[in-house]
Amino acid sequence: MIAIIDYNAGNLTSVKRAMDCLGKESVITDDYSRIINAERVIFPGVGAAGRAMADLKKRRLDLAIIEAFHNKKPILGICLGTQIIMEMSEESNTRCLGIIKGKVSRFTDALKKGIRLKVPHMGWNSVRLKRNHPLFQGVDRDSEFYFVHSYYPVPDESEKVLGETDYITRFASVLAAGNLAAMQFHPEKSGEPGLKILANFSEWDGKDYVE
Repeated sequence: MIAIIDYNAGNLTSVKRAMDCLGKESVITDDYSRIINAERVIFPGVGAAGRAMADLKKRRLDLAIIEAFHNKKPILGICLGTQIIMEMSEESNTRCLGIIKGKVSRFTDALKKGIRLKVPHMGWNSVRLKRNHPLFQGVDRDSEFYFVHSYYPVPDESEKVLGETDYITRFASVLAAGNLAAMQFHPEKSGEPGLKILANFSEWDGKDYVE
């Protein structure tokens, strides 16, 4: 069973629908025990970091995520879920979970090659993988994924960066730390490449390298 964490942060049904499409058993839940006893955990989300952290703490879900991580349970962060695993976010100066050291920064509008790049970063973009990872096995390196975000993670440790994307700046779009993988884009909205990532996650044993 895959637990999809419910903390009032949106895009839950689209993640559940993608798992159903793959024939993978999943449940949307805010129940502490169901999360820590699930085989795998998906931590999705859209919205504001401050509100998200308040809702997580109110339901003790922050503790559930941290416990699942320390218990070596495979965890997948998506969009806001990727930002919340950092130590702090510039959005409302929010203290986050601190699973990965570093902060979350905001894009600023920029002019690049005569084109005005606006915030939020919205639409399709590529990911440049820095190494192989089980979640990207069978995914074409030229694939593009769907992004919608104004903030992006800035990890202190470069080895935690699995993939990078260019928009205004080159930013960490995929993170990996042992049994935790997190992506700033939405795999559930990224067509076949995204579904392949979710399918790989459904079978992932939590190792962050390809044997």
